[in-house]
Amino acid sequence: MSAQPVFVLVRPQMGENIGAAARAMANFGLERMRIVDPRDGWPNPKAKAMAAGAGRVLDAAQICDTTAEAIADCTRIYATTARERGLTKAVLTPEAAMTEAAAACAAGEKVAVLFGPERAGLENADIARAGAIVSVPVDPAFPSLNLAQCALLMGYEWRRQSATVEAPRAAGPAASALEIEKLGDHYEETLERAGFFFPEKKAASMRLSLRNMWSRLPLTRAEVRILHGILRQVVRWKERG
Repeated sequence: MSAQPVFVLVRPQMGENIGAAARAMANFGLERMRIVDPRDGWPNPKAKAMAAGAGRVLDAAQICDTTAEAIADCTRIYATTARERGLTKAVLTPEAAMTEAAAACAAGEKVAVLFGPERAGLENADIARAGAIVSVPVDPAFPSLNLAQCALLMGYEWRRQSATVEAPRAAGPAASALEIEKLGDHYEETLERAGFFFPEKKAASMRLSLRNMWSRLPLTRAEVRILHGILRQVVRWKERG
């Protein structure tokens, strides 16, 4: 299988929509699907029936308990959402996002595209793990897209943009989502001990903002190691003092 993004369906509710998303992916040669905590369990016969010839996508789908698990090995993550979320992130069209994704895949990065549940879309905690938001320029009076429709749009742009892309010169191996997660844990735990998360009523939003900040930075593995080292040295200096 050639380099391509993984489509991550986060807490999908209906098997029919999972199957329709698989069919949309297959239309454009996409075969990598991960499903986070499907509401009706897995396998789902309704998904298989709706896939209509794209059963191979469902057969190969990985089932994950959490969004963090689903993107742990990925270095570039996009979150699809139609609503304003109050998080500071680049907002891209599907065309711009898949242009970036094609270049990243060509350079050896692992790319994920997050799709939220049908009723309310992705939660802020999921979006905070992404480096950028993908928003389709639809009519504001009726912005909601079906899960399969959104997968179809992203698949179409992927196919269109990946046909001619050239790999950019890499500055070094990109940090995976798991490495970014552990970096965030390290800083959060240290800042917790330092009393940074104050007052208590603002602690949750401060933690979310920090996670959002880390995910936006295009960090390499070497840069992640440097940031870990900086924090460890600051703590040692404080303890010596």
